[in-house]
Amino acid sequence: MTLYVAEPVAPPYDARPPAVVDASFLVAIVFGEPEASAILARLEPYALFAPALLPFEVANAGMNKYRRGILEASEVSARLAAFDFSPLHLLPIEPAAVFVLAQRYRLSAYDASYLWLAGELVAPLFTLDERLAQAATDYLQGPPR
Repeated sequence: MTLYVAEPVAPPYDARPPAVVDASFLVAIVFGEPEASAILARLEPYALFAPALLPFEVANAGMNKYRRGILEASEVSARLAAFDFSPLHLLPIEPAAVFVLAQRYRLSAYDASYLWLAGELVAPLFTLDERLAQAATDYLQGPPR
């Protein structure tokens, strides 16, 4: 028996490999941190994924920048409104599994959600958070879960 596959000229699916991005990584882009251009270059070959909580964490980072006097409220609002979250695939998490990872690596549940998703997708995790990066190195390169 022969299998035939006909594909459209421009596939409707994303054929790029997955990568998980955390809030620290995206905050640098949204708020124009110095490392933003280098970060954007690293993202090019990937389809980007994150837990559904990501936009809330980015907004919270904006609130912290406002409270610390780093940015005016209007600047935070403008940057959040201008950023297009639609290319990101925002996915639900499994709270019980995230709790286990948070406990194991002594992370917040928020950070553990990125770690969990990277494990589920068998994908690299992009972060500017050294502690999360260390946990990800152990978790993603360790024995099968």
